Amino acid sequence: MISIVIAKKMLTSCRVAAVPAMTALLLSAYATAAQEAPKPVVDPASSQDEIRQFCTNIADPARDQRYLLQKQELEKLQADVNQRIATMDQRKAEYEDWLKRRDDFLKTADSGLVDIYKNMKPDAAAASLDQVKVTVAAAIIMKLSPRQSSLILAEMDAQKAAVVTNIISSASDPNTSKSKDPS
Repeated sequence: MISIVIAKKMLTSCRVAAVPAMTALLLSAYATAAQEAPKPVVDPASSQDEIRQFCTNIADPARDQRYLLQKQELEKLQADVNQRIATMDQRKAEYEDWLKRRDDFLKTADSGLVDIYKNMKPDAAAASLDQVKVTVAAAIIMKLSPRQSSLILAEMDAQKAAVVTNIISSASDPNTSKSKDPS
């Protein structure tokens, strides 16, 4: 195969008369060389081997990446579960606190004190309960019979009776949060 550089040198060294013949000879030699140039032959078996080798080489990193993504997703889910558990624990503590406050509230009006107000006339009991703490008045009225409680509340100051009623209703409502003070 004659290179183009050599062909150019030969052309310049030849005489003018020999140029057309030499050009024809070089062009035919160049065309023959171009036709004979090796074309890459793609062997399907070797191509399959290369593909298999490539896939084998990236299998472990791909698996590791997949495991890493799954691990991150599991960690996110675990954090969400932990947050929900913390919220549930907080609500449980809030409910237990509410229950304790309700029990303490009911114990405030022990049976001896309740018996005293049971035997009083409604107007005298109302006047007396107007002078005590609202929570104590509510606890006492709550332990009385509904008939007596209604008579006493009817005789009490309207604003204080409303506050006592709100306390009694919130004491019996399990949805009352500790953030809502019954007084």
